[in-house]
Amino acid sequence: MKQTAIEQTRPPPGWNPERIGQVLAHYESQSEEEAMAEDEAAFGSADGTVMKIPPALVPEVRALIAKYEATHDSPAR
Repeated sequence: MKQTAIEQTRPPPGWNPERIGQVLAHYESQSEEEAMAEDEAAFGSADGTVMKIPPALVPEVRALIAKYEATHDSPAR
C-alpha cells in the first residue's frame, strides 16, 4: 500500500514535536564514531537478524512476522 505525503509526515502514535526534536538533537549531536558504535551495537544484537530482501517481498515478510508473533509469547523483534 502506497502512502501519501500526508501519511508519511504524520508522526507515530505517542510522538509529539518535543520528542521528535529530542531525537533529532541526539542524532545531530553524535560524532561519526558514536553513530558507528550505535549502529554496530544494534546490528550485533542477539534479538534479531538484519537481512537484505527484495522490496517486493517486504509485505510477505511482515505478514509472516505478524503471524509468528500472534502464535508465540515473545515478539519476533
